[in-house]
Amino acid sequence: MTGPKLNEANRVAGAPGGVKAQLRWVRMSASKFRPVLNQVRGLDVVSAREVLSLHSVEAARILQKLLKSAVANALHNNSLDEETLYVKACFADESPTIKRFRTRAKGRSNIRLRRGAHITIVVDTMTDKMLAIRAQSAEAKGGTKV
Repeated sequence: MTGPKLNEANRVAGAPGGVKAQLRWVRMSASKFRPVLNQVRGLDVVSAREVLSLHSVEAARILQKLLKSAVANALHNNSLDEETLYVKACFADESPTIKRFRTRAKGRSNIRLRRGAHITIVVDTMTDKMLAIRAQSAEAKGGTKV
């Protein structure tokens, strides 16, 4: 797919897009990553880590490491604060499928498709409006978390 991703929410040319981390050529189908990615999209980094740690699927463990990498990129390369980061966009694209065959009876064969994925996570700082909404919801729940 060419062009910007639809869920990246950055369609203005020249606007900062956030900090990203990519994991390419993962030997797991992209369709196994997508349900987990849909749950963490838009969450702050702390909540996203908690959601990923509660999943029992292998895709969540891989995404946890990738999220940690994206946060490290934001901290060390752009000097951003970890507490104000959120998952701006996350998506799993299909990598080229490796085709293998398996021999069957009577000289026949079946094709075996070894699917893979390229995964991208984009983190960015929350705007003041988003931080105010987050503080207000935490206050309504009775906590002091900002």
